[in-house]
Amino acid sequence: MDFPGGKVPFTEDLAWLGPGFTPRPTIPCYRALDSQGAPLPGTSLPHDIDQALATRMYETMISLQAVDTIFYEAQRQGRFSFYMTSTGEESTAVASAAALNPDDVVFTQYREQGVLMWRGYTPLDMANQCYGNALDSGKGRQMPVHYGSKALNFHTISSPLATQLPQAVGAAYALKLEGKAAVAACYFGEGAASEGDFHAALNFSATLSAPVVFICRNNGWAISTPASEQYRGDGIAGRGPSYGVPSLRVDGGDAVAVYNAVAEARRVALERRGPVLLEAMSYRSGHHSTSDDSSRYRAAEEMAAWRARDPVARFERWMAVRGWWDEARGVGARKAARREAIAALAAAAKQPRPPLSEMFSDVYDEPPPHLVAQRAEVEAFVRAHPETLPAGMPLE
Repeated sequence: MDFPGGKVPFTEDLAWLGPGFTPRPTIPCYRALDSQGAPLPGTSLPHDIDQALATRMYETMISLQAVDTIFYEAQRQGRFSFYMTSTGEESTAVASAAALNPDDVVFTQYREQGVLMWRGYTPLDMANQCYGNALDSGKGRQMPVHYGSKALNFHTISSPLATQLPQAVGAAYALKLEGKAAVAACYFGEGAASEGDFHAALNFSATLSAPVVFICRNNGWAISTPASEQYRGDGIAGRGPSYGVPSLRVDGGDAVAVYNAVAEARRVALERRGPVLLEAMSYRSGHHSTSDDSSRYRAAEEMAAWRARDPVARFERWMAVRGWWDEARGVGARKAARREAIAALAAAAKQPRPPLSEMFSDVYDEPPPHLVAQRAEVEAFVRAHPETLPAGMPLE
């Protein structure tokens, strides 16, 4: 019978559906490499990774590791206020970015700087943003690591969790209406999937048939809350079919698998003109941020065991098997990446701050009278009390 709510079959059995009544097998996790980086025979690999692509992916990952290490230490030295690393999740970000098209619009959380680096955002760009200097495209208005680049189709990162999910659906719907062969790629953590915006976004994406690729980075921890306290269902991928969204679970530490999964997800989203949900199983090897001490809620043995499963080393071993990389080349590349990160910090530190007057720009095309009056009041105060102006910050 066709009910207004949908076409459903009838049954004579009073049968419940769900845990304890109809147990279902856990969604399997797609991977292409074993834990040591050796290729697994028989793996479906619809999208090839050649030597040039693999080399660029690896070099981007080691550059990301160098930036994370150096910038984290710089924050600890008091050079800027905040930092977050993507330690343990490098392959999820970089391999997925490699599978996207430059025309695809990207929305991320705050641990996907590797996506932006793949698109051409340099360590110097990152240092300028963290310092909030005059070369920062955000004009010093955002917290450190809240990157953004209009030129690279990368929307500025927002601190509140999950706000980017419904925004990505809107962008994907716009791409669909414009007839563009592009998708919106939306990254988030499993903790963000506990927000209402996640559910609204999946429902909107399905009903609007918006070509958006949702990429959940399930690292097991929402700051200090373990996944076991966040949900009882089959992770995040298990939620997709309930909303009519095709879903796939992938090993986030396997760069080959992530690349193939995202490339295939993009193809499906474009061909079906609809959403796709990927759950990348990973682990946050570092602290949540420089404001966190994860040793207070995680065992040291757990962290050490996962650090030993470095996804970058795993990908390097896969390349070495193919004769595309060797240890000497790796040492040289890491030294070069470290030098670039250090030089970026030094250069960014020498730049002046954005002018104080920039506080009043960019919100309106023509500033309204109350903002004009506020700007005049601030400028008059600073001229009368020049010692209140932060060091290195011009007035105009």
